[in-house]
Amino acid sequence: MRKHIVAGNWKMNNGLIQTETLISELKQQTKTSDAEVMIAPTFTNLWHAFESTRQDDIEVIAQNMHFAENGAYTGEISAGMLKSIGIKTVILGHSERRAYFNETDDSLAKKVDTALANTMRVIFCFGEELSDRKAGNEEAVVERQIKNALFHLEASAFKHIVLAYEPVWAIGTGETASPEQAQDMHAFIRKTLNSKYGETVADDMTILYGGSVKPNNAKEIFSKPDVDGGLIGGAALNAEDFYAIVNAF
Repeated sequence: MRKHIVAGNWKMNNGLIQTETLISELKQQTKTSDAEVMIAPTFTNLWHAFESTRQDDIEVIAQNMHFAENGAYTGEISAGMLKSIGIKTVILGHSERRAYFNETDDSLAKKVDTALANTMRVIFCFGEELSDRKAGNEEAVVERQIKNALFHLEASAFKHIVLAYEPVWAIGTGETASPEQAQDMHAFIRKTLNSKYGETVADDMTILYGGSVKPNNAKEIFSKPDVDGGLIGGAALNAEDFYAIVNAF
């Protein structure tokens, strides 16, 4: 069964004091929707954020993890390390990880496998560049990213996966795909899943939109039948704006 989810990706923002302040401000907001609320602070603040929200309706999640269980991978974080501090969900495949850290479909497939083997939930990101959309190749790019990283999985694995469509040209640019563009792509994603795993998996899949969602456009975007929530960047750093998006359902 699909869930409404609004996840705030804080990226490389907020030290400890800023994290404490933002969490305190988030707790003061009122949720009027049925959406699950998630926040993804930096690694250094995950434990503190988890402890600070233990009694609240906010799940703390990770922005990334390595595919190895342990070993000589200086600076990396494993699934086991995340689970040891209570983290049960991880974002994988974000466009910035792909662009700046050369993550590939193959490496992401390994990360997905490791996360699932550790009974973690995955928010799997994908999406096209502006050049792809201008060339009319956006569906081919999205289909390739999904198939290469996920289509080796059994159908049962998709109960632990949330998809997040990110038109890369609409991240941090102030540009936003129109609600119709978002709906068209989300419907295509569902069709792609249906072709491999059938109608039940496709219909039950939660698909988030990630691309400059703001309080003034969230309601229209979320009103589309195949859009189940958002992966929020900049607006997640302001408690009032973030909860305005949460309450847009």
